Amino acid sequence: MKRSNKIFTLAIAAILVLSLSASAFAETLQIGIPDDGTNLSRGIKLLETAGLITVNPEVGYTPELADITGYIYDIDVTPVQANTLPGTLGDFAASAINSTYSVPYGLVPSQGLISEKQSEGSDNPYINVIVARTAEKDNETYQKIVEAYQTQLVAEFLIVVRKEAQIPAFDYDENITLTEEEAQEIIEYVSPKEGKEVVKVGVCGASNEQWQAVQKILDEENAGIYIELVEFDAYNLPNEALNAGDIDLNAFQHKAYLNNDATVNGYDIVPIGDTLIAPLTLYSEKFDSLDALKEAAGLVG
Repeated sequence: MKRSNKIFTLAIAAILVLSLSASAFAETLQIGIPDDGTNLSRGIKLLETAGLITVNPEVGYTPELADITGYIYDIDVTPVQANTLPGTLGDFAASAINSTYSVPYGLVPSQGLISEKQSEGSDNPYINVIVARTAEKDNETYQKIVEAYQTQLVAEFLIVVRKEAQIPAFDYDENITLTEEEAQEIIEYVSPKEGKEVVKVGVCGASNEQWQAVQKILDEENAGIYIELVEFDAYNLPNEALNAGDIDLNAFQHKAYLNNDATVNGYDIVPIGDTLIAPLTLYSEKFDSLDALKEAAGLVG
């Protein structure tokens, strides 16, 4: 009987040792974030907001990996090429993905663990903008285009067509009445070019149909302005073209990207109006909540 008790006690002790060992050497959870400059900073700030890490407050909106001052939970932050993050989501415990890439994969911010919050009209550098050459920032025609963009019709179009991928970065009435059928009519809207002042606007990517709504507003106001979109296939090109005078405006970037690109290349260009917000969201295929991820990671120390 005593021998049996001893064997039982040793077995329990062995189980406890194995359990403690497994806990002590639990795998660190990998968190993917975009690897490009400004979006890497956004990913770090999102993880800070989520309560997973601490960041040097002196760096503001633009931290780098070296500015992470502590890990609250047992995670490892892994920079990855932004457009690959949706397809590799299953390889990570969670990934911070821009809505430009997440929505085409069927991921929307409301499904994420936590999403970036960006205040309208704030100094938040991740709000997208219309940009002009500094010498022409007060150009009357360009200001009319900004005003036409920042209207209720454009706001409703973004909400109806882009769903959660893009949010208006200007004041609007949240009572949305535009139908999907009406939005489709705007996409198919054709404006005559003849007799109008042509303004070339540089854009990137395929999601620029909201400019059809801007054109419709300008036509309804008899503004005599025709917007000609000039599509670029690389993000470094529209600012170069604008600075050189090859286009009149561009609208493809947030303020942080603009500030960095203009500083590095000596471009004399400035934002003249806010357009939209494309939130960064932390997604996961393994955890259904931020609390669940934190529980699995465990506190450091």
